[in-house]
Amino acid sequence: MAKKDAPPRWDRKMQQRLARGEAAALGELYDRFASLVHGLAHRVLEDERAADGITREVFTHVWEHPDAYDPKQGPLRTWVAALTHRLAVQRLRATETAALAEAGPGSGSGSAEASEELERRVRHASVAARADYIVQAMPAPLRAALELAYFQRRDYRQTAADLGVTEDEARRRLRLGLQLLSTAYDSAAPGAPPGYGGAA
Repeated sequence: MAKKDAPPRWDRKMQQRLARGEAAALGELYDRFASLVHGLAHRVLEDERAADGITREVFTHVWEHPDAYDPKQGPLRTWVAALTHRLAVQRLRATETAALAEAGPGSGSGSAEASEELERRVRHASVAARADYIVQAMPAPLRAALELAYFQRRDYRQTAADLGVTEDEARRRLRLGLQLLSTAYDSAAPGAPPGYGGAA
């Protein structure tokens, strides 16, 4: 709880600078979070141009509404990620709904099936985006262990050797990393940004 009461100094100062209208602050914020924002938007929308558009929307919103961020609610990074997720899901729903409308009126059950499919896609995109966020936000030692195990197909012994740690430490890092990652399926997970659930 102490972390919520005392947000990082950088977060508080950044919000104050944005509120004063410092363009340099927006540049610093962009440099720090643009890849996170674009990556999460792309994960939800699966479209480069749409992700570019969401990235512009997020930073425009932050610039125009810096007081919308409440440092007492958590880190600025989490707020930016939640904003990105919400805007990307809104865009996905609007795009898919427009595509359904263009396809023409269908039978009542067809429309219900299409609506269910849309919600399934939104949930899937939300879980994938939360998983990406969790991996990016987890401590580097856990992330390194998971990357070795997942991308390079290393077992815990090989991971220990590659990282120069004991086998017990490698197992601990993999277990913790997987536990954090498993929270991506829980919209109310403690590691998930607020408002980062499947329904935006």
